[in-house]
Amino acid sequence: MIGRRSYPKDWKGFQRRLKKKAWRKRFASRSALLLAYTLLISAGYGGSRIFANREIEGGAAARRVECESNGPERLTKQDLSVLIGPLNLDHNPSEGNPFLVVNNEERLKIAISLDTTLQTYILKLLRRSRTSQTAVIALKPTNGQVLAMASYDQSGKAENLCLKANFPAASIFKIISAAAAIESRGFTPEKSVAFRGKKHTLYRGQLKKDEGRCSTKISFKRAFSESINPVFGKIGIYDLGEESLSEYSNKFLFNEEIPFDLPLDVSSLRIPIDEFGLAEIASGFNKKTLVSPLHVALITTAIVNCGIIVEPWLVHRIEDESGEALYRVRYNKLGRAVEEETAKQLKILMTETVLNGTCRKAFFPLRRKKSFQDIEIGAKTGTINDSQDLFKYDWVTVYALPKEIERGICVTVLAIHGEILGLRASEMARYIIQRYYTAFE
Repeated sequence: MIGRRSYPKDWKGFQRRLKKKAWRKRFASRSALLLAYTLLISAGYGGSRIFANREIEGGAAARRVECESNGPERLTKQDLSVLIGPLNLDHNPSEGNPFLVVNNEERLKIAISLDTTLQTYILKLLRRSRTSQTAVIALKPTNGQVLAMASYDQSGKAENLCLKANFPAASIFKIISAAAAIESRGFTPEKSVAFRGKKHTLYRGQLKKDEGRCSTKISFKRAFSESINPVFGKIGIYDLGEESLSEYSNKFLFNEEIPFDLPLDVSSLRIPIDEFGLAEIASGFNKKTLVSPLHVALITTAIVNCGIIVEPWLVHRIEDESGEALYRVRYNKLGRAVEEETAKQLKILMTETVLNGTCRKAFFPLRRKKSFQDIEIGAKTGTINDSQDLFKYDWVTVYALPKEIERGICVTVLAIHGEILGLRASEMARYIIQRYYTAFE
């Protein structure tokens, strides 16, 4: 006998409940599989990715922050001397190629700012100069980029003379004295000044305040361009004094550490209190005011940059093997040396040095060239013997400014001559500037 199966009275509602129960069962089963699969993938791929991101200090998020910031992520300027100190910058890689350095088992790519073509040309020039020692710094005045940093020693020493502050500043210091006289005492390029005796000597008899019948009257810009010692000696005593000379030497970063990618000596200056000592300092006619070639180049940038001294730099960028930036250059200002109007007046003095002063002969061939008609050139020279009169220190610092200011360049040359008078510093500067601008023709 077959029994009858009872069915619920609400048959349609019963069927709907069955379908919902079956759907929930299938959903729960599939969700369990999906969860298991997700966990498996996370453990294998996702977990390793998280670990890798921790190794690179935050992963993609950290890289985004590093790219968005304008500064270094892992290295600072203080780290650079350790990395680039051992490098031979005289044999830098070809244009656009970085140095490859291993640091703590990490391979780094270091991009240096040097202009390879210009650096090579200067090195060849120095080897033919017949000087005992020579140092050359070329940089862009607008942002402090070092385009060339070359050093030569006849004895074969590999010391970088550009960074040493062992050299008397000589008449280069007249730039600081002129700046102080213009800004604090109202001097102008056309102001009348007077001196006695010869132009390049400095005796106590030449420093009397009264002009006298034997005095020669000239303009201030001519006294600067011809580097006349008695004029600046008298300015140091009667117009500037100890306080003003000290103030402006500090503004131009004497007795102060200047940040750079390599160790740079501090340029030293001690202001005396006696009158003749003030005359010696102001005119540069002394051997105790010591300066580095790089510092002299920075002093020149202040005249070009409306009174602002820029921070020099050599390293543009450092990357690891993956291309992550560990260091980027920042363009910094070291401070205001003089006001903008003072800088304009100083440019008049330095331009006069090239037109009618101590650089006239050296730069005359350049000024005759058609391609240099629209390039403004200003300069200051300085010459002094060492304490035993065995060597002659021969300085020149020059700026060349075309209409496109970004193409401007500052060149500082120190040539040290021994028994043989080699190629003069001003002539070397002319060759370097001419070579630099041929790249734009």
